Amino acid sequence: MIGLKEKYKDEVMPSLKEDLGITNVSRVPQLTKVVVNMGFGIIDKNELQGLLEQLTLLTGQKPVVNKARKSIANFKLRDGMNIGAKVTLRGDRMYEFLNRLINVALPRIRDFRGISSTAFDGMGNYTLGLKDQSIFPEIDANNIKKTQGMDITIVTSATTNEEALKLLTLLGMPFAKK
Repeated sequence: MIGLKEKYKDEVMPSLKEDLGITNVSRVPQLTKVVVNMGFGIIDKNELQGLLEQLTLLTGQKPVVNKARKSIANFKLRDGMNIGAKVTLRGDRMYEFLNRLINVALPRIRDFRGISSTAFDGMGNYTLGLKDQSIFPEIDANNIKKTQGMDITIVTSATTNEEALKLLTLLGMPFAKK
């Protein structure tokens, strides 16, 4: 099985170079980083540890815990409480995570017909929201106390949404047909 990084170098880069009419190799759109963000709100320490372990299992990297910046009495939120976690993946870990996401996790979603091709931010970055962490095979469904969603942001060096869409399509991202 060919890895995503090799596929990018061997197939995607020459194809993008030809399609977009780019002569400089450094100008060809590429993946910069992938950010996996999990916001879980106010939870106790045991649940927090479980979710951090799951995020570590998914990404292969220790997550950074996000804390509340200020207190909000209506939400029973205090300054400094743990309210989320994120992981920034670059290099080989990024390609390995995307490969698992595209080829293993997304096809496991029930009634999956593809992901939206309109979730670009105008600068060539794509954000995908998942409702359940159990679509990844690394997560044991018996150890899940409650389902937890996550946002996956794919940051590219593309300058337009069209370039980024072409890049992700050639990498094998299963976009829905219109």
